[in-house]
Amino acid sequence: MPDEIDLPPLNGLRAFAAAGRHLTFRAAAEDLGVTQGAVAQQVRGLEEHLSLRLFLRVSRGLAFTEEGRAYHAAVARAFSQLSEATVALRSAPSRVTISVTPTFASKWLIPRLAEFTEAHPGIDLRITATERVSSFHADGIDLAVRQGQPPFGASLRADLLFPQEIIAVCSPNLIARQDLPLDAAALSRVTLLHDSHDLWPKFIEAAFGGEVELSRGLRFNQTTLTIDAALAGQGIALASRFLVQRDLKAGHLVQPLDSALEGGLDFYLLTPRQGASDASLHVRDWLLGMTSQGA
Repeated sequence: MPDEIDLPPLNGLRAFAAAGRHLTFRAAAEDLGVTQGAVAQQVRGLEEHLSLRLFLRVSRGLAFTEEGRAYHAAVARAFSQLSEATVALRSAPSRVTISVTPTFASKWLIPRLAEFTEAHPGIDLRITATERVSSFHADGIDLAVRQGQPPFGASLRADLLFPQEIIAVCSPNLIARQDLPLDAAALSRVTLLHDSHDLWPKFIEAAFGGEVELSRGLRFNQTTLTIDAALAGQGIALASRFLVQRDLKAGHLVQPLDSALEGGLDFYLLTPRQGASDASLHVRDWLLGMTSQGA
């Protein structure tokens, strides 16, 4: 491993850069907001550190030595690069990574991203869609939306976003010629769309006392897929009301059954109690504001 380079003191470099721009200690001192003597002392210290003479003292100020001219060009470039990097860093958007379930991402968050960008153009929101429970520290997560019941851990603040109110939905074309709400006999003739939560047995028990045959159905591993299948007229899906509210209002989906099931696994926004960035807190406030408006 190479030996560590003995870099010159930063103040000496700044004084040398300023003196080289003006070729007088007086003008350099005015530029830096220090005394002329301080600039001269810093430059002398730099010359001693380098064991090189950088300036010749002439009657009207300073003149570069050959080594000083070449070194000044390199130092000026270095300071220019530092300045450009600092400007770029300050102007870069604040990054916030939020971990959500795939269904929450596709059916609630993504349709509202334009509203978020308009409200917070300076925040670079990054979405990680996964069913896996993420580690805030190991996975670089700033916020998370998860289903469950608190507490989620002493280090996390949990804010309720949506209760898990499960309803049945389907395309209006699927039941266009049937009386609503569907009775048990009519439901048994329709394809039921199942997801990994497998809530149809509980839903039917609550609605009809378990009198519906469950042999017909399609099974998917994610709720977002059952909702997409319902929109395509493939059958009846179960979903949290807030996930399908826009499609219900737009008439893309209807409720063929009046019953609703309280699932018990509500949707919470998780935020670290310590170390959350200002940008993360802005995202948190936006999410809570959207839910309070019923958006």
